[in-house]
Amino acid sequence: MKNIPFDAVIDAPFGKVGIRADAQSVREIVYLPDDVESIEPQTPLAREAVAQIRRYFDTPSMRFNLPLAIRGTEFQQRVWRGISGIAAGHVWTYGQLAREIGSVPRAVGQACGSNPLPIVIPCHRVVASGGIGGFAHHPGEGFYRNVKRWLLTHEGVRIA
Repeated sequence: MKNIPFDAVIDAPFGKVGIRADAQSVREIVYLPDDVESIEPQTPLAREAVAQIRRYFDTPSMRFNLPLAIRGTEFQQRVWRGISGIAAGHVWTYGQLAREIGSVPRAVGQACGSNPLPIVIPCHRVVASGGIGGFAHHPGEGFYRNVKRWLLTHEGVRIA
């Protein structure tokens, strides 16, 4: 999906958010740096996704209600369902989520990093036992970890 154009790119407090959708479902959400050009949503579903994401930026406890194209392995989908049960303002460790779904932390971390619908499936709410952990398959400091830190802080969670 990386070469498919975005259906919308909007400003976010940490950069931009890109959205890919078809007529039936939101297919992908991507965190982007500030220098990516904004794109106004052209379809009803892209407009609704933009409206809900902006509402989240105002009210972190809001619940998303979007049709999602959730494509992944059965294991990834199990992890993503588990993540979706974590309420705003709360975090679980990779180990806690692994125990909940009958897996191991490393596999849970890999599935978290492969989540195509961050914010809506809030993988930022899964952290390492000793700190914030990686984000979107980016383990070190930098843009993605700063996005995760912003999202958690926005929801009232402070992690070192």
